[in-house]
Formats: sequence, C-alpha cells, structure tokens
Amino acid sequence: MVVLLPMGSIPNNHPMQRPRPITEARWFARPAEQVAPALLGCRLTRTLDDGTILSGIITETEAYVGPEDRASHAFGGRRTPRNESMWGAPGTAYVYFTYGMHFCFNIACLREGHPAAVLVRAVLPERGIETMRALRTIKPRKHPLHDKDLSNGPGKLCQAMAIDRDLDGVHLLQSSQLAISQGVAIEKTAIECTPRIGIGSAGDWVDKPLRWLTRVHPGAPGCEKVQ
Repeated sequence: MVVLLPMGSIPNNHPMQRPRPITEARWFARPAEQVAPALLGCRLTRTLDDGTILSGIITETEAYVGPEDRASHAFGGRRTPRNESMWGAPGTAYVYFTYGMHFCFNIACLREGHPAAVLVRAVLPERGIETMRALRTIKPRKHPLHDKDLSNGPGKLCQAMAIDRDLDGVHLLQSSQLAISQGVAIEKTAIECTPRIGIGSAGDWVDKPLRWLTRVHPGAPGCEKVQ
C-alpha cells in the first residue's frame, strides 16, 4: 500500500521523494530521466473553456531522452511540424495524435533545441471526476467506468482531461488551460522503474529502464476514493 502525504508535511530526513516547487521553467530544465520520476505525485490540472477544473495526481511517466533515443519521435534529429514542441523550451506541452484515435501528452525538458520529453502515461483522478467520466463515455456503456479506469493510460488520460492538439505548444507555467503543480509526496520505495511500453522496434533502447510508476493508495489525502 502506498501512502501519500501533502507536500510540506515531511521532515527533511524522511525517505520520501521531495520534488522542488514547480514555479520556474528550470524545474523542467533537467534530463528527461530525472524529470520523469520527479513528476510522480505532481498534480496535472486542466481548466476547460467553461471554467470546469479537472485534476489528477501523476502516477506513471516515461522518459524520451533525446535524438540518440531510438524510441523517440526525434530519433536521429528528426524535426517536423508534428514534433516541433518536443524541441521547445523546458515545460512546453507536446501533444501528438497516434493510431488515428488517441492523443498523448508529453512535457519538453532539459533545454530548448534539444528534443527530450516525458510522456505522462497516467493520473489518479482527483477533481472533476464526473466530467472526466462523461468525456470518456463516447459510446453508451452497460456499466459506468470506475474512477480508477478513467485515466490509467496515455490515451485515456487525454480523453478524460480533454487534452488535444489545441494544447500542443502551450507552456505549463504560463497556460490558463493546462498546468503542473506540486501535489503529494511519494515514498521512494513505492516507485517502480521498468522498461517503456510498446517500443519493440527500438533496438537496444527497448530494455532501458525509462518508465516510472507508483501504485497510489486510494485514500491519499486530497484524492477522492477510487472504487
């Protein structure tokens, strides 16, 4: 069981990940393999045009480290209109469409002009859950989606939080629609590191441990209960 605590309630010598406050772009100006685990426990907030606020605690990420990464959209220095935001300033949202049906949300990091990014793969729904459920229910369902299934995958996350290409290129510390902020602290022992998912054609990059996740306890402070 993973226990989460509000940031600021943990002594300095406690064995928990203590992310720095996300108030400046330099928080993202680090290698993707450092930003990805640091994002676990952070809060992703989406504000819709009608003022509705959706938020969730980030629970799974993957790092794409640069042009040398065979699984990256920018492998070999590839730069196109589609992946231009990946080359942007640290903290820039990179949103792309894949498989003709899903959007995926990434965050550029390290430095402008270097295509490093973190894919946010999952969040634990926290606020606006019924709106998320409606956004995820495109077709009638026999049974409503459980809270835990609303955003437990990169495509599901974007659908539940209405993240699409319109948000590609916004900066997460400047946008009124999409933001990252401090959330909760996570025990370091509760963070798992594994190879990334679905990159079978990436040669020796297939097995590199560049995916981080945590099993968030449903009763975490500030989070609604997940059934």
